[in-house]
Amino acid sequence: MLGMILAACAAQGVTVTPRATDEALVNPDMGFVCYHMAGRMWAYGKPVLSGDTLDWFPGTSTVYFRFLWSELEPEEGQYRWDMIDRVAQNWIAKGKKIAFRVICCNQTTNACPDYVRAAGAKGIWFRYNTHRVGEDFPLRWEPVYDDPVFLEKYSAFLKAFAERYDGDPSVAFVDVGSFGMYGEGHTGTTSKLNKEETDRITRLHLKLHRRLLPNTLLIISDDVAGSGGQEPEAPLMKFARELGIGYRDDSIFCMGPKPSAKYNVEGSWAHSHWARNFAPETPVVIETGHWTMCRERGRWVPERLLECVEKHQASYLSIHCFPQPYYEVHKDLMAQIARRLGYRFELRSVTFPEKVKIDAPVKVASTWVNVGVSWLHGGARLTWSLVDDEGAVCWSVTDPAFDFRRLDPKLDGVEKPLTAETTCRFGRTVTVLSPDPVLTSVKAAGMDPGATYEMLPPGIYTLCVSVGSRQGTPAIALPLEGGRGRRYPVGTITVER
Repeated sequence: MLGMILAACAAQGVTVTPRATDEALVNPDMGFVCYHMAGRMWAYGKPVLSGDTLDWFPGTSTVYFRFLWSELEPEEGQYRWDMIDRVAQNWIAKGKKIAFRVICCNQTTNACPDYVRAAGAKGIWFRYNTHRVGEDFPLRWEPVYDDPVFLEKYSAFLKAFAERYDGDPSVAFVDVGSFGMYGEGHTGTTSKLNKEETDRITRLHLKLHRRLLPNTLLIISDDVAGSGGQEPEAPLMKFARELGIGYRDDSIFCMGPKPSAKYNVEGSWAHSHWARNFAPETPVVIETGHWTMCRERGRWVPERLLECVEKHQASYLSIHCFPQPYYEVHKDLMAQIARRLGYRFELRSVTFPEKVKIDAPVKVASTWVNVGVSWLHGGARLTWSLVDDEGAVCWSVTDPAFDFRRLDPKLDGVEKPLTAETTCRFGRTVTVLSPDPVLTSVKAAGMDPGATYEMLPPGIYTLCVSVGSRQGTPAIALPLEGGRGRRYPVGTITVER
């Protein structure tokens, strides 16, 4: 009934081996990302109904907005947060997260608000050339990214953004996207900044975001340090890590699948080795190129996508397309990836006593394995609860020492199990002391508490496991059957006087 195999029954207790499920889990700091806006207001959320939070796409945890600054603040001090809220509130109500990038340079529309240029900010006009359309794009404007007027106006916007979103638990991450084409640091078709100038500007913008968004997970694209390069880590990436900023690679499958001297010897992506420097401390985000364009160009290699997740030790995978056709084609692949993406905690065994005396110390031993590719960066605690037949929590004990942050991921087939031995005391009996004026008063009113008070009445309870806060509040979904409110049954315990 509990989806368990009874492994042993001895004097010291019962040992059970839970069966792990194959379900995709929605958990903090990981999951599939729905690309709702991509610098184009219609892409890719247009066919997604307002209330659709992609529950039909198992493992989707986050909705992502890539706005132009000019869309969010078309007039100085006038903000269009309502364009976010119409979608975000439905996701937040489901316990899912939101994520952002706000960009200042784009090829299709001017990304800087007109008032910035009117105030005297310096910039250049450029024409973005492409072979994918029959003519050149109209002229667009790129700011000088360290111009004092530009920085003053952008800082004011970022302060307003921070007042709304910094430290908000519904925000998964915010990209540092204020520099370069698409917010990825590219200036090769615009101002053509050299490597030293790009490095200096990027550091300036990283520090600005870190200062104004101190309580938010910030993410930087690897492209700011160049699309090629085989060094173990670019200095700019190391600088970002030292600021506590996370990493993303937006270029998966944007390059040809064959290895080249310019790119990573593996082909299809360039910097998985950089990602692994970030992964132990902050979540890694990976994103393929536009799905339809990658397929048209012969660069889409779906059989390598799981390998890509593993090599980057990725926590998030962004779906860069309309989600419905993508899922229909890749449903089985997404199910495989969901079982590896981020962290995934399997309970391999648990040993607990069949019977306990009220308030007597007992041991509950449990062995855990992280079968994901990355870590639970925020950490979480282990809690054992006794639950009655109505599902009410009657007693709860949280292990103060065992932190799931310690569980290393499974890589190259190597598992690293850890065992927790949690000392539990279930229940307590207290004496009702007398004389006591309150006791006298309640007895006079016909309410006699008796000579003792049992905080946990004797009986048979379901022992449940959960992973979450230090207060014992469940937060992490586990691949176990029978869960209710992210508490999962593992057996029964009889509590005796």
